[in-house]
This record gives sequence, structure tokens and C-alpha cells, in this order.
Amino acid sequence: MATHIAGILLAAGDGSRLGQPKATVELAGSTLAERGVALLRDGGTDPVIVVTGAVPVELPGVVSVHNPDWMTGMGSSLATGLRALEGGATAAVIALADQPLVGAEAVRRLIAAHENGATVAVAAYDGKPRNPVLIDHVHWPAVIELATGDAGARPFLRAHPHLVTLVECGDTGSPVDIDTPQDLARVRAAATTPPGSPSGP
Repeated sequence: MATHIAGILLAAGDGSRLGQPKATVELAGSTLAERGVALLRDGGTDPVIVVTGAVPVELPGVVSVHNPDWMTGMGSSLATGLRALEGGATAAVIALADQPLVGAEAVRRLIAAHENGATVAVAAYDGKPRNPVLIDHVHWPAVIELATGDAGARPFLRAHPHLVTLVECGDTGSPVDIDTPQDLARVRAAATTPPGSPSGP
């Protein structure tokens, strides 16, 4: 049976510390929402769902789902994205719009781990679990039940550590977040560094 791995991009926040909604921030010629969609699509997910909130996001070939409770935090956006799939996928890879330096290879590795039997696969960087995260559909009801506030999938992952397969992705990109103008300046500098050049801390 063919597996359908969906992609969910959480892009609902208003970026209060950044001063503008993260989905609309431009980086190297594209918005963070566009980069996140490209990450999931290039990594092999289909369909790709963008969960919106503070601002609408309309991109070609993407299903945009509005989370009316976006102000309560990432948890409600994760639940909104999973509910939107309605069993139309065997697993979902969840990515965050504010981590634009994650590489598509990380998504491919999570999908490969799922094909090898992992029902929960988490990208790790130098051994530390970060994002993106793949969750098999059998766990979606439990994830939705525990997804509150800004924690996203973390309560579920902490409650079921035996299910988690860590997939090292430190060589594929960086999980650095954009939360403040200073973060954005650092990421912009990293994003314009030519491949193979030494990058800053």
C-alpha cells in the first residue's frame, strides 16, 4: 500500500517579539511561509497544509487552514492541522515557519525512518531533539488531546518517550528559531553565506 505523508507548516503566530507575523517575513527573496512549504514539498510530503492565524497565507498548491484559536499558542494550530487531514494521510511531518534553515533532507530522513517502522520520528541536531517531527496517524488523537498552549507536540513526546526515534539531522541544516529582530538578522546573514563558506556561531 502506498503511504501518503502529509506536511503541516505551523505559521499562525503574530510574531509579537519580532514585530511582524513570521509567515510574511522575507528571507533571501521568499517569505518564511514559502520557505516552509518548499521544505516540506522538497522533502517528499503531499499534501502540504499551512495553518494560518494572524495573517492569511495563500500559496499555489497548498491547503491553507485558519486556526481561529491561534492566539492560544502552537498547540491549537497543531491540532487544527491534524484535524484538517481527516485520515487522508498515514503520517504527517510538522514543521515551523520560524525555522527557515532546516533542510529538506531532514524531512526525507524522517520519512525514511517511518518507512522503516518508526511511528514517531524527531529530527535531532547533535543529539538534541528539535524539528521537524513526523507523527504516524495512529497517534494523532492523543497528540490533539495533549496539544495545548505553546507546547505543540512536546507533551505527547514527553509522555511517550519509548515511541520516539531520534533521527540525526545536524549535517542537513539548522533548527535555529526566529523570535526577535536580532534572530532574524543572524539568520539573514547565515542564509546569504555561500555554501561551503564558514558560518558564524
